[in-house]
Amino acid sequence: MTDGDPFPAPARRVWAVGALCRAVADALEARFNPVAVRGEISGFSRAASGHCYFQLKDAQGQVRCAMFRRSAGMLTFSPRDGELVEVTGRLGVYEQRGDLQLVVESMRRAGQGALFEQFLRLKALLEAEGLFDAARKRELPLLPRGIGIATSLGAAALHDVVTCLRRRAPHVPVVLAPAAVQGSQAPAELVGALESLYGVAAQGTIDVILLVRGGGSIEDLWAFNDEQLARTIVRSPVPLVSGVGHETDFTIADFCADLRAPTPTAAAELAAQPLETWVSALGLLHERLQDATWRRLDRASQRLDQAAAHLGRPSTRTAQQHLRIERQAQRLRFALGARGQRAHDQLARAEERLRAGLAERMARSERRVERLEMRLQLLDPRLVLQRGYALLTDAASGHAITSVAQAQPGQAVRAALADGEVDLRVQPGPGAPA
Repeated sequence: MTDGDPFPAPARRVWAVGALCRAVADALEARFNPVAVRGEISGFSRAASGHCYFQLKDAQGQVRCAMFRRSAGMLTFSPRDGELVEVTGRLGVYEQRGDLQLVVESMRRAGQGALFEQFLRLKALLEAEGLFDAARKRELPLLPRGIGIATSLGAAALHDVVTCLRRRAPHVPVVLAPAAVQGSQAPAELVGALESLYGVAAQGTIDVILLVRGGGSIEDLWAFNDEQLARTIVRSPVPLVSGVGHETDFTIADFCADLRAPTPTAAAELAAQPLETWVSALGLLHERLQDATWRRLDRASQRLDQAAAHLGRPSTRTAQQHLRIERQAQRLRFALGARGQRAHDQLARAEERLRAGLAERMARSERRVERLEMRLQLLDPRLVLQRGYALLTDAASGHAITSVAQAQPGQAVRAALADGEVDLRVQPGPGAPA
């Protein structure tokens, strides 16, 4: 031991700062990770990169947290300062500052975990069935004939929506279907309200439906996470806008609706364009139509002036037309005469070709008849009979006898010769029995 050195040389180890941070991080990894923490959010911020930074705290302490973009993209709500949450992640040391840091991998609101898990299961089920597909969602009509509203009669959302519609589109009729928006009976009443509005829509009275409610906790908004209500929303015959809660609140109804509005007032604004907008557009169209009409009249007037200038004096125009008609008539007469002569010449040549063709065809036909007549004479059986042959037939039946087996002794036969016929009788041959 040396003077002023409280530690003996063999017992002292000098750490590098980075090595110490890594050693502490390894100890935390082995001892705690993965870790689940419950606390209140403080100082929440989202960087341009998509990463989120905040602190989790309670009455006894706080820990610095980071949630990277991939995990932050899986959040189903927007975290806010003062909100109680449960997070899972891994403890570590941020070596650049030597700070203890919790890298958050998942987050959910505390105290409502069971409801949230139920929400996620239903959301996954309906999404797999295609109820959230963007392809089936419809655009809102620009000029609705009427607007249906499904909400509670005592809800502040109804007052906000009606006030907005009265200000923006007082000419559009509104049909209200009252229903409870909170409590165990709310889902069934909301389904009934929507069904009644669907009947009105089938009559062509309304073109869009608003399903609205003010903000609240997840328990307050739970009626809008009902499966039957979700399937009823999807069956809407007209576009349906969901305006439930505040901008940061999401329900199953929002995913099923054709359009999700951040607030009830926003839903009313989306459904009806301001009357002033259409009046201004109508005025602009009137001005354009008036300008186009005047321009067309100006062009027509100019064409009329040009036509009048080209027309000149009627007598001069008539004389020119008469002279043109005379020239055309002369050309027509000449053309008809020349065409008639050509037609006469062509007819004469065709007549000569026809006569020559008929004569040649007649000669070929006569030669062919002569050849056929010679062939027919060669087939005449009388020529054969002239060479000493005879044709024998049975005198009784007239059938030809062509074989000895057909002739019987004593049978009367007739022999046809070249110059006549002779009746004969068959005699037995030599050696035949008498």
